[in-house]
Amino acid sequence: MLPETLQAHPGTKVTVIDLFNHRDSTKPLWLQVQGFGKVIQRITRKSPEGVHLLCFSQGGPICRGVLSVLPNHNVHTFIALSSPLAGQYGAPKYYKYIPSPARGSVHLFCYNRIAQNQVSVCNYWNDPHQQFRYLKHNNYLPLLNGEKVHSRTAAWRNNFLRIRKLVLIGGPDDEIITPWQSSQFGFYNSQEAIIDMRQQTFYTQDSFGLKTLDARGDIIECIQSGVKHSEWQSNLRVFNRCIRKWLD
Repeated sequence: MLPETLQAHPGTKVTVIDLFNHRDSTKPLWLQVQGFGKVIQRITRKSPEGVHLLCFSQGGPICRGVLSVLPNHNVHTFIALSSPLAGQYGAPKYYKYIPSPARGSVHLFCYNRIAQNQVSVCNYWNDPHQQFRYLKHNNYLPLLNGEKVHSRTAAWRNNFLRIRKLVLIGGPDDEIITPWQSSQFGFYNSQEAIIDMRQQTFYTQDSFGLKTLDARGDIIECIQSGVKHSEWQSNLRVFNRCIRKWLD
């Protein structure tokens, strides 16, 4: 997507953050937030006019963490490209480091202190049938969502609300993000029916600012069919339809 960005916006400075690649991507998200946060903070300090942040796949939850914990950031647009923003409840082969292939038993692996401190996907594993354990043991996503209130909940909400636009991109043919509606902050209920963003408790209670962003008219939802997970970053239609406008 870098060539398309430079062609559409000649002279724009684009920085690709090269951290936590390959096996390191499985490291816990708070560790990754710390690493990415330091780099993003340096970038924003050098760009007082503001920056845009485009985050793909697991990068979406990581960038949510960065935008929540960084005070006084100047990120104007947060673009989440096919990201499990409301969590993941599926066990595709991609998650081969999870011992059990059955998604219904992954909570046994993920919802404990050891896994939460070692495996990234466990930090956003959201089992709709195990919400008590999710809220009790997950030390990442429920904190960002304000589902578990803590001493920094209000500060994190204010930090997140510093963004001017939130662009949510995803589609039904992704095959990795499960459910794909998580890219739009939708998710399963206990019967595995999809509850869309505006019916989610974290939206109705405005626990991290999503409803406020929506009331401002600053949430953009872009759904694109026919795109597999590995194709989002190179799909020109996705760039032109969902991203290009918001880089101005």
